[in-house]
Amino acid sequence: MHMQSKLQVARGLCAPASSGKPIPTQRWRDGKSSFRVDRDEGFRKGDFAVDLITEGVARKFVEAHHYSRSFVASVVRVGLFGPKAELMGVAVFSVPMNQRVIPKYCSVPPSEGLELGRLVLLDAAPYCSETYFLGRAFDLLKKVKPAMKAVVSYSDPVPRRDEDGGLTMPGHVGICYQAFNGRYLGRGTPRTHHVTASGRVVSPRSLSKIRLLESGHEAAERALVHLGAPARPFGQEPAQWLDGVLRSGLLRPVKHPGNHVYAWPLGRTGEKAIVMSGFQPPQPYPKQSDSHRRVALIPST
Repeated sequence: MHMQSKLQVARGLCAPASSGKPIPTQRWRDGKSSFRVDRDEGFRKGDFAVDLITEGVARKFVEAHHYSRSFVASVVRVGLFGPKAELMGVAVFSVPMNQRVIPKYCSVPPSEGLELGRLVLLDAAPYCSETYFLGRAFDLLKKVKPAMKAVVSYSDPVPRRDEDGGLTMPGHVGICYQAFNGRYLGRGTPRTHHVTASGRVVSPRSLSKIRLLESGHEAAERALVHLGAPARPFGQEPAQWLDGVLRSGLLRPVKHPGNHVYAWPLGRTGEKAIVMSGFQPPQPYPKQSDSHRRVALIPST
């Protein structure tokens, strides 16, 4: 490892590559995911600023650049601003889709935990930007939401393809979460994803809203109609209509083994130790495969 990388690791800015190979970190641009690798470009934190941003700004950035093109039920939104004050990254702390998530993994009430629901950095952000950004984003979260005690996040390791076999999302194991000392808690619940022709997943939460007539089901229905589903006939039960859509072949069912789960405690050092004592036991970090290293790498300049 070259001297600059040693300094960055010592400052907690990036993770060492025990194999001697550069560790790829995921980046985004216009909905396309790719990986950046360290090429001794350096990271100067004085060139960057981190601050709270509005939901409108966060939503526009995430929907433009994240592969899902979707937003989440945001609570706190944080932006990474570059040398010319341009927005280069967004972190969104959100309400988990399931109220059981925070108690299950962190042993605190649902009201005392949030999910890092979106983390998006543009491909122009230098190597090691993630952990700098996350550190300051977590500080801001604790400042504006002092009652919060834990944060969970997921990484999806399964590559995603469109109906022609084109790679739309190469998958990742959460390298930046490992560099940020997240506790790895294993895999989430295996499930079946429903994937569009373009490779986008229609979230299980959206389908559940339709089936159970929950808040937001109208927007979820409109999204399926936009994809090519017939409009629901007047008087037809939403669950019956949805079953017909799923049988029509509009969406491809894909078995998913479950996302990787990471968690962090919030608070001062002593408080963090107490909170983390209630976390599920840690497991060894998953490793990014060599196939991921070869997919869409962006060499640093």
